[in-house]
Amino acid sequence: MTSKRIKIALLGNPNVGKSSIFNQLTGLRQKVGNFPGVTVDKKIGSCHITKDIEAQIIDFPGTYSLYPTSSDERVVLNSFSNPSSEDYPDYVVYVADATNLERHLLLLSQVKDLHIPVVLAINMADLAIKQGISIDIDRLSEKLKIKAIEVNGRSGDGISDLNKSIIDLIDGKGDNTSHIYTATSEEKKTIDKIKEFAPQKLSNYQALLWAHHYNELPFLDDSQKTFIEKTTIEDDFKYMKYQIDETLSRYNTLSPIVNNSITIQSLEGDSLSDKIDKIVTNKIWGPIIFISLLMLVFQSIFSWASVPMDLIDEGMATLNEAVKNVMPEAWYTDLITDGILSGLGGVIIFVPQIAILFFLISLMEESGYMARAVYMFDRIMAKFGMSGRSIVSLISGGACAIPAVMAARTIGNWKERMITIMVTPLISCSARIPVYAILVAFAVPNTPILGGLLNLQGVAFMGLYLLGIVATLLAGIVFKLILKADAPTFLAMELPSYKMPHWKNVGLTVTEKVKTFIIEAGKVIMMVSIVLWALASYGPGDSIENAETIAKQESVEKGLTDAQTEDYIAAKQLEASYVGIMGKAIEPVFAPLGYDWKISIALVTSFAAREVFVGTMATIYSIGSAGEDIAPLKEKLTGAVDPSTGKHEFTVATAFSLMVFYVFAMQCMSTLAVVKRETKSWKWPLIQFTYMSLLAYFGALFTYHIF
Repeated sequence: MTSKRIKIALLGNPNVGKSSIFNQLTGLRQKVGNFPGVTVDKKIGSCHITKDIEAQIIDFPGTYSLYPTSSDERVVLNSFSNPSSEDYPDYVVYVADATNLERHLLLLSQVKDLHIPVVLAINMADLAIKQGISIDIDRLSEKLKIKAIEVNGRSGDGISDLNKSIIDLIDGKGDNTSHIYTATSEEKKTIDKIKEFAPQKLSNYQALLWAHHYNELPFLDDSQKTFIEKTTIEDDFKYMKYQIDETLSRYNTLSPIVNNSITIQSLEGDSLSDKIDKIVTNKIWGPIIFISLLMLVFQSIFSWASVPMDLIDEGMATLNEAVKNVMPEAWYTDLITDGILSGLGGVIIFVPQIAILFFLISLMEESGYMARAVYMFDRIMAKFGMSGRSIVSLISGGACAIPAVMAARTIGNWKERMITIMVTPLISCSARIPVYAILVAFAVPNTPILGGLLNLQGVAFMGLYLLGIVATLLAGIVFKLILKADAPTFLAMELPSYKMPHWKNVGLTVTEKVKTFIIEAGKVIMMVSIVLWALASYGPGDSIENAETIAKQESVEKGLTDAQTEDYIAAKQLEASYVGIMGKAIEPVFAPLGYDWKISIALVTSFAAREVFVGTMATIYSIGSAGEDIAPLKEKLTGAVDPSTGKHEFTVATAFSLMVFYVFAMQCMSTLAVVKRETKSWKWPLIQFTYMSLLAYFGALFTYHIF
């Protein structure tokens, strides 16, 4: 017997606990996609309402009204005003917060007027009781003419009753004809014309939404938009006045219903949330607490992740060595070990940082603290085109830009999210540390200052990080002027009550983010890793073999040790490879910055990841056996002399030029892959790579010529 398939929309305001109910209904049977034509996430899950009824559940973004002020809210409008949409639901589960019931019923009243069968799930009833709020569910159901159910998304209480209510809707037991708002005669005139013209059957309220939003509805073609525009002009359709009048009318209807259905027992003193907020949102203590927490997040990403990252690194190295020992010496063995496994290691090694970041962010989201952070910093960050939520990404970028870019998903406004994504990689990440370490050690003396409290090398390190921060804020201002907002950037939100995190939600969030990174970004990283391996392993004709032969002869003449010979051969082969040829080809481009072909090769190879620069330089300068010890490389760079000119190949000016280059340059294919994943387009990572590369080039050029 074939199961009946239905589509259920999960809808409600932000911070009402929709995710908890979604997880209760779907468990692990869910996936993340995106709504058509936009970058807003679409969480889809499935469950069996009965053994014969399978439901696809779509978790829509948190929305306050069908008059949108953000890209998230526009997604809901686009789906609910278009009966032909692939996301148009058969039924709606509307989730409301029991502690703010009246405020949360505006959207419910709009959905009801669409004549889509709906059931009201009242969440957080336990918190309402603690605040002295009791709800007469039966009276509320009677007045609203829909079934209302008390549920607890955290514990699962009431979920079975919710399922029964959905079954009642399927059986046609719900009221699907009454409405909350009655259109005025002026509005009705426009509504009738649009309904007659529309190619699909519309409810009165859907036709009214078309009249208000026709220019922003992507499913309408030009002729339809032209007709509606002409109609609204002829009817003198007053958009703003009608929206305000409608909203006031809805509240005039809803307020008495809610007031007659709830009882509020006054409690002495402030609530616990109010008491905490007096400290947490204080103008002085609030920012201090927030910055301290984010420093904890940063430190956790940096320190907690180091052990699992080292284990992953060692594990991949052991696996790589084992494969080499088992398989014969052949090109395909090198492809597997140096290309595929190396690329795979480059993907997996970031998993601990991503998992830790989103674990901590989820804790702040679930507890209700993140809303306070947004509230405190939104006005300041708005000056730079971002929002309070951008703070999380920018601070996290000090550890790694990859999870930091992914964290920008919490920013609801498209413009603010895009600016955050575009500027976050300018924050110096941990991958730059090996580069900074060798260059600072080479160019800056280890001289104590301020009575030995600091030293010049430490100040230089701090200066590089501050340079990245300043560039980030300035870039934010530029993008603020360039990008066009899809909606006003004012803050419209409510501060939820503090609560203990729901660990199941936290676990599902972390799992989802890690899986997304491995599957989506991993594909791009693996592809580029294999290409880089091929370019570094092969050259035209028999150039690699000739380079090896010549290197062996010269090693004998120079009396090099076995380790030195191996390094020397690797350097000569690299020079003869396609990457080496590319390095010499682009040398004229980078010569004004003080870079020769060797440094140019390092710039090419470090596109995979910035830290590759040190390894490439070590190989080129024939000291690959030195591993991660920077002292031999520093000594080699100091003593390297161009035999044709007798001048030092690597100077202090070159070192400072490289420092500035790596502060600004987008030398990280992993970040570009994630930016592509987050923006659903190659356009933005290309723009990001271009502007950061130009900034790096001209910054390095200026630096080289002042030293």
